Amino acid sequence: MIKLNKLAILAAIVCGTPSLAAEGRQAYYESNEQSNDGVAQVGFMSGASHCDCGEAVCGCEMAPSEPACGADMMMSEPACGMELQRVPGCDVGEPGCGMDMTCGSGSCAGSGMGGLLDNMSCDDSDEPWTLFGEACGWSAGGWFQFGYNNRSLPAFNNRADGFELHQGWAYAEKSVDTANGFDMGGRIDYIYGTDGPNTQSFGTGERGWDNGFDNGPDNNGYGHAIPQAYLEAGYGDMSVKFGHFFTIIGYEVVQATGNFFYSNAYTFNFSEPFTHTGALATYKMSEDVTAYGGYVFGWDSGFDDNGDAYLGGLSASLTEDFTLTYATVIGRFGDAPLGVPEKGYMHSVVANMALTEKLNYVFQSDLLDSENGTGADVRETFGINQYLFYTLCDAAKLGTRFEWYDAKTGVLGTTGSDVYAWTTGINVTPHANVTIRPEIRRDWIFGDRGAVLENGSGSQTTFGIDTIFTF
Repeated sequence: MIKLNKLAILAAIVCGTPSLAAEGRQAYYESNEQSNDGVAQVGFMSGASHCDCGEAVCGCEMAPSEPACGADMMMSEPACGMELQRVPGCDVGEPGCGMDMTCGSGSCAGSGMGGLLDNMSCDDSDEPWTLFGEACGWSAGGWFQFGYNNRSLPAFNNRADGFELHQGWAYAEKSVDTANGFDMGGRIDYIYGTDGPNTQSFGTGERGWDNGFDNGPDNNGYGHAIPQAYLEAGYGDMSVKFGHFFTIIGYEVVQATGNFFYSNAYTFNFSEPFTHTGALATYKMSEDVTAYGGYVFGWDSGFDDNGDAYLGGLSASLTEDFTLTYATVIGRFGDAPLGVPEKGYMHSVVANMALTEKLNYVFQSDLLDSENGTGADVRETFGINQYLFYTLCDAAKLGTRFEWYDAKTGVLGTTGSDVYAWTTGINVTPHANVTIRPEIRRDWIFGDRGAVLENGSGSQTTFGIDTIFTF
């Protein structure tokens, strides 16, 4: 309770300040190989503000009775700064992808909570700055993520008691605009840091696109990766990506700017792909329904044959406050990651609901069932994640995540276990280009403990904090 009270005090300080401007999954694969053994994701944190408060954009419509930007967002639609559902195929690392919707990005003027809500503004001083401009339709940007956690976690954040650079990220892109007919674009991303090795195309083993771009003594060290490099063509309501791109599976993403929490869920780390190589089509069937479908070279593969799989799904806004997304991968996932050929079925279901103007609930369920060439089980997992987010003001948001992960076969070094993880944290945005994310996390594991937690026991408490600087 003492630690949680500290988070509440931090939120109160931020919201009451006048004019406050707004890893190891590869290691897991390799260790298992030696022993032969994300429709819609969405971010909550806003790395940049691109909501034009003078017009109804970004799903952010101002209440007619309140002229102040950010004072009264109509939550019957995805709200400004509250959009938690990443539209599949949308690169959350770029500005304006269902996340960068906070008008003023944390301009908490006034004194106290009441004054703060009455005096939020969207003046030019609150606009984020960018390092690069635009040329011939191409833009560029990125971020630096620095963090510390007192205990190691199973995948990402697996270096304890050390201040580290998780992500030094840069990207260049040209978005496809089909308003005037056919158009072409593309994107390339580069990352350096301790998250680099976990973002490489390790699904191909020693082969592959960027696998082996390490800079350290082991997989806990630093490394480079090029997680996206694709071209995109579009016409009318249809667009197609060709190349290497992030998955549409799941809710959480690799990019630090796309997640509310500093740490990641077990489902994200061990039951979902990170990247694919192939072709993925996106078709907007109506204003409320979008379909996805394509062919990929399995999971986490570079530009070589490591699988044959279907990647697709459907996202539907069932009401103004409720969106449901289903995404799946079916087929051959790859030959290298677990030391044996792996094929099977995996899906994620994400439900996103705005409960009130300030309260958002997200439910995610993942199912993975795969086998090798002889029909023996390779991985069998099931997970349920639940998220609850509350907006204190533009500059501070509270969040909690509770996960149940049923690891039956092939993951976490266990022969069957139930894992629970509860994380509570706050996002503080003192400036449009800066976000600070402290959190407290508690993990429990029942059954075969394997080698999941740092202390080797059945439970662990972890404190972590990171800061993201966007440019």
